[in-house]
This record gives sequence, structure tokens and C-alpha cells, in this order.
Amino acid sequence: MGTFLADIRHAFQRHKSLAEGAMSQVDDEAFFRRAGEAVNSIAIIVKHLGGNLLSRWTDFLTTDGEKTTRNRDGEFVIQPQDSRADLMQEWEAGWAALFQTLDKLQTSDLNKKVAIRGEPHTVEQALMRGLTHVAYHTGQITYLSRLWNPSGKLLTIAPGQSSSHKPVYRKA
Repeated sequence: MGTFLADIRHAFQRHKSLAEGAMSQVDDEAFFRRAGEAVNSIAIIVKHLGGNLLSRWTDFLTTDGEKTTRNRDGEFVIQPQDSRADLMQEWEAGWAALFQTLDKLQTSDLNKKVAIRGEPHTVEQALMRGLTHVAYHTGQITYLSRLWNPSGKLLTIAPGQSSSHKPVYRKA
């Protein structure tokens, strides 16, 4: 796997870990709680990301990233049968599709064309689009976790602790 692909995989993994760390700090009630009518809950974000990742990264090089089997609108509705465990299974299935695809990609694939909703992208553009989408929703999950559990463990550098933080970077 080339450096770009390894870096992208690492970034996706960091966002997955950050989101899961935040989710681990909320109980089921907070997981499903909405801050307002037009605000997604953590559960909805998990359902949406699971569906998005599964659609985008399954048969990535050969089919449109928006699969005809995907019900995107349904991802934003929590049904009575949607348990936290079931939603987390959907989350894991989506991430598994992504990581399986990343593990198969080669540097020579980066300039190939793929479609997302009929719009052409290079593989590199599709990877960046996917990463920014995941980052956006990771931020929402971490914010909601902090909102519902303000005394929870900080997952980033604590305010006032920047000067004592010793970063650990991946070797280039």
C-alpha cells in the first residue's frame, strides 16, 4: 500500500476510534437523544454513516457509490426495532467495507475513475470526499457525547494542556 493510501487508512481509523471513544461515554438514552427536532442523534449519525460507508465502498471500483439498494432517507429515521447493538453492527459493516476496499487499492488505482451518484471522481477524490464526510460526522458524534456527558473523558488535548502535550506521530 502506497504512502497516500496508508495515510488515508490511518486517518479513517483515527476518526473511527475517536467516534467510538465518544460513543462509549454515553448511555443508551443519550445515544438516541436528539437535541432538537432538526438535530440528528448519535444513533442517527451511526445509522447514516454505516449505510453510507457500506454503499460507497462495496464494489468501489466497479459500481456507483450510491447503490440502488441504499435507503438514505431511512438512515435518518430511528425505527422501534433499531437497537444500539443493531446500529453498531451496521456501523461495523460499513467500516469493514471501507477497510477491505482500502486494503485492496494500489497506488496505480488512484487516477482511475469511479462514480458517486453518477458524478465522476478519481479514486483519490472519492477517498478525500469519504474522509471529509466521516470527519464531519465524527465531529458531530464527539460534540453530542460532550453535550450529553460533559464530565466524560476528553478525547483530545484538554484546554490548558497544549504545552505539556507530547505528540506521537506515525513514522513517515
